[in-house]
Amino acid sequence: MQKFSIRPSEISKSFWRNRALIFALTKREVLGRYRGSLFGVFWSLINPMLMLAIYTFVFSVVFKSRWGGAASGSRVEFALVLFAGLIVFNLFAECISRSPTLIISNANYVKKVIFPLEVLPWVVMAGALFHFIISLFVWLCAYVIFYGMPQVSFLLIPFILIPYVLFVMGLSWALSSLGVFIRDISQIIGMLITVLMFVSPIFYPITALPLEYQKFVLLNPLAMPIEAMRDFIYWGVIPELTTFIGYWIFSLTIAALGFAWFQKTRKAFADVI
Repeated sequence: MQKFSIRPSEISKSFWRNRALIFALTKREVLGRYRGSLFGVFWSLINPMLMLAIYTFVFSVVFKSRWGGAASGSRVEFALVLFAGLIVFNLFAECISRSPTLIISNANYVKKVIFPLEVLPWVVMAGALFHFIISLFVWLCAYVIFYGMPQVSFLLIPFILIPYVLFVMGLSWALSSLGVFIRDISQIIGMLITVLMFVSPIFYPITALPLEYQKFVLLNPLAMPIEAMRDFIYWGVIPELTTFIGYWIFSLTIAALGFAWFQKTRKAFADVI
């Protein structure tokens, strides 16, 4: 029986070994999503532009919202800060919502012994990153229009994006495996994603909460990347180094555990499916 390595180093080795396959499947994934539509792949640009325009109108014109309730905030500040948080959350939601059914929906690959099943979550992640980059580009254009040149700290995005991707990948491997054995998990994950959207600091800053609740929100693994992304691209603030180090260690641990679980259980996929 074929043995599958559970070592954390196998994550990078597998990715590099199958990089051409991941690229080909990602290309098919992205293009297939818009195949047959009038505007094709341009919908990936139209959607975030439309959403940002709606957020700007609703929160700055209709509700006249200000971030954190500050009267000095600009009319579009709330929309830009909100959209920055949603960009981060949407990457998580897109990957995690598809993970429980990922192996089941690709059952034809399970029967092929030589097919590296561990790359399937990478394909979903790559597609989500494509939309992440498009949304970030739309956000940047809006920022340049209203405020001019972006913050220099914008260049530090990879320092928070890389561990965030590893964290999401760890969960994706674990959930894609669990989804094979527990079919109801996809329904549970759908509800949890909705809950996480409202308990994450997307629509409000953590400082707007009472002190006794702030520590609970900070336990949310999405809180740190959402806040850090805003600090980088809007406020121009760099979080403390200890915060970065802690999040890197946490993300690497989740990625290693999720990958190990996937590799340990993948032998049973063919029997269950």
